[in-house]
Amino acid sequence: MESLNYVEILGYLASVMVAISLMMKDIVKLRVLNFIGCALFSSYGVLIEAWPVAGMNAFIACINVYYLVKMYREGALKPAVA
Repeated sequence: MESLNYVEILGYLASVMVAISLMMKDIVKLRVLNFIGCALFSSYGVLIEAWPVAGMNAFIACINVYYLVKMYREGALKPAVA
C-alpha cells in the first residue's frame, strides 16, 4: 500500500479547513478559516500544477481578505492584542 505524500496531505488539510469553515456561524471565523483553507488549496494547486484550482482558490482567498479588512475598518473586528 502506498503512503500519502506531503502534497496529498496538504490537499486533505485544505479540504478539511474549507469544510470546517462552512460550519461556522460567526462570519469572521468563517472568513478566517476559509482564507486558510483557500490559501492551502492554492498551494496544493500550484504543487500539482492544477492552475484552475490554484487560481480560483487564490481569488477566493483575496475575497476573504477584502471582507475581513472591510469588517475591521467598519469596527466589526477588534484588533489582535500582542
